[in-house]
Amino acid sequence: MLSLLSEPFMQRALLAALLTGFAAPAVGTYLVQRRMALMGDGLGHVAVTGVAIGLLTGTSPTWTAVLVAVIGAVLIEVIREAGHTNGDVALALLFYGGLAGGVLITGLAGQSGARLQQYLFGSILTVSATDLVVTAVLGSIIVVASIGLLPQLFAVALDPDFARVAGLRVRFYNVLVAVLAAVTVTVAMRTVGLLLVSALMVVPVATAQQLSRSFRGTLALAMSLGLLAAVGGLVVAAWLSLRYDATIAPGPSIVLLSLAGFTVAWPAGVLARRRRRLSAPFAAVPADVRRVEEEHPHVHGPDCGHPAIPHDDHVDYVHDGHRHAEHGSHYDEH
Repeated sequence: MLSLLSEPFMQRALLAALLTGFAAPAVGTYLVQRRMALMGDGLGHVAVTGVAIGLLTGTSPTWTAVLVAVIGAVLIEVIREAGHTNGDVALALLFYGGLAGGVLITGLAGQSGARLQQYLFGSILTVSATDLVVTAVLGSIIVVASIGLLPQLFAVALDPDFARVAGLRVRFYNVLVAVLAAVTVTVAMRTVGLLLVSALMVVPVATAQQLSRSFRGTLALAMSLGLLAAVGGLVVAAWLSLRYDATIAPGPSIVLLSLAGFTVAWPAGVLARRRRRLSAPFAAVPADVRRVEEEHPHVHGPDCGHPAIPHDDHVDYVHDGHRHAEHGSHYDEH
């Protein structure tokens, strides 16, 4: 394994995975906030047509994929904002058309399905020095835009109407996020693949949401988790290739590693949210609507076994689904 890591092609693949894993969740965070988590999947299928055009014309599949994916992203926003159909239908139209067009054009180009599969599921053997430079440039643009424009992009994603009233150019920022998503898809196609890139954009974000309470925290954690998943999945794929003398695409291992992280984080998130609900201060209840128990069957105290929650100048105890506050010789039940 160490000998494989010393190979130039593997080092290029690791750098590409690092950049991809860092950039993809940055855009994915805004897509998840806008409830358009499947946009990356749709753009991935559109980019298949771009790859096929590159194979047909003999030009770089990366740049033709970028061009076609960006056009597709703008079309999605235009169709969605026109109001003639919703975002899901717009994605579906490009979803099927992009994949069908890509397969058809690949056949016209005289290329085999194996050549196209390198872009569909990723391949550590196809990352050239030129690909690495392109990935570094585009990945840097994605990260800088996602972090540098965080206040504006978050405002537009959270509440477009309020953002519009506040003077933000909502249409411009919506199109910008769509374009960044399209560029992300093409950046990631050599490592995770076009058909699985959406998972790298969404799953780390979903995992981060289980552990973080703020948007900034979610963004930072998602980018870190994406980086770990991309690099770790690539290493796992390389190890399996050596272990079983086979060619294992890195895309599936990257996605499965991301899903494993979500599986671990989800129970922790459920527990943390439950604890926050129990410890959160509750709204003040007028005295005339409080239920007073003159003869409470249980005496609360430090050793009673029930959760104790400090509340202003007293302590509430959670008991039988209610919060009991000691008040003289009785308890107020909230």
